Amino acid sequence: MADQDGGAAIARAVCLGESMAVLLPDRPGPFEAVGAFRPSVGGAESNVAAALAALGVPTAWISRVGADGFGRRLTGDLAAAGVDVSAVAVDPHRPTGVYLKETGGSGLPHDLGAGRSRLHYYRTGSAASALSPALLDDPAAAALLERAPLLHLTGITPALSDGCLELVRALLARRRPGRLVSFDLNWRPALWRHRDPSVLPALLDAADVLLLGADEAEDAFGTGDPAALRKRFPSPSVLVVKDSGHLVTALGRDGGSVTEPALAVDVVEPTGAGDAFAAGYLAGTLRGLDQRSRLRLGHLSAASALTAPTDHGTLPDARTVAALLAADARDWAATRVSASGIASPALAPAGAGARNLPEALETLGTSGHP
Repeated sequence: MADQDGGAAIARAVCLGESMAVLLPDRPGPFEAVGAFRPSVGGAESNVAAALAALGVPTAWISRVGADGFGRRLTGDLAAAGVDVSAVAVDPHRPTGVYLKETGGSGLPHDLGAGRSRLHYYRTGSAASALSPALLDDPAAAALLERAPLLHLTGITPALSDGCLELVRALLARRRPGRLVSFDLNWRPALWRHRDPSVLPALLDAADVLLLGADEAEDAFGTGDPAALRKRFPSPSVLVVKDSGHLVTALGRDGGSVTEPALAVDVVEPTGAGDAFAAGYLAGTLRGLDQRSRLRLGHLSAASALTAPTDHGTLPDARTVAALLAADARDWAATRVSASGIASPALAPAGAGARNLPEALETLGTSGHP
């Protein structure tokens, strides 16, 4: 991604956390029935980074990878997606983490069931687990963190190691005017099995933008009710609660709230949709969109991931995005997204419009879009 002078664009968002190599099966079914695996990359923070870059937001990802082929694949794929990886450290002693995806639908014994998937992680002792507050002394990372108006974190990072927890605490403590910190719970019970999850609430409450899934909040904190969660976490300027993908509610500190239903989607594979939603919502925040438009952009981004077989989908063109963000409630509700495209009464025949998605979002953000 480049600026108008042809140089590297200054990152407006920094996403920090572990990403891993992913091995995707060549067919549905339990692993004993799989013939081969295809390599890919995945991870909550890098998924958000790639989706933000696709939305036209110059974005950097900060992490550690091993001095191995998986690490090179990770940084190469993210760089190709337009993400700044200049502050990713290469660890000569620890490996890049790996996870394998299992998908259901074969009908064989031990199958998960059609439409279901499970991730199997092999990340203990990974390069990223060695992240620590020492990162703040790295010139490349410090420069990105100092200049970007948005820092995105998740609850995965503090679960990886004591050093990772202390890094997250240090980042949340080093506040500066003009920078938002977003925090997505991303509850992973298996990661907390041998760690103390009671550290999480204080971390979440220190964010400016807090994103939670109602189901994961129920598991982690005993409630998925948006109003109860708002009371539990009073400090963030906005709390965004995702209710099983059907409704998302944004609750402000002032007591105001906006709820927006998800689009109807013919789901291909659900992994990565939550990260895509976060990216859409945060892109709308950086562009200055109103709360409803931020939620809608999150839904559109999530729908693109839901209709793709990998963690990353292809976003609609600028004209489609602008039309759907401006659609009335009836047309929004009548919209359906599938792998073959978007059908909506809000979409007029092709005509003149914004040339690209960043331009469309800038126009909406500066025009006081209702």
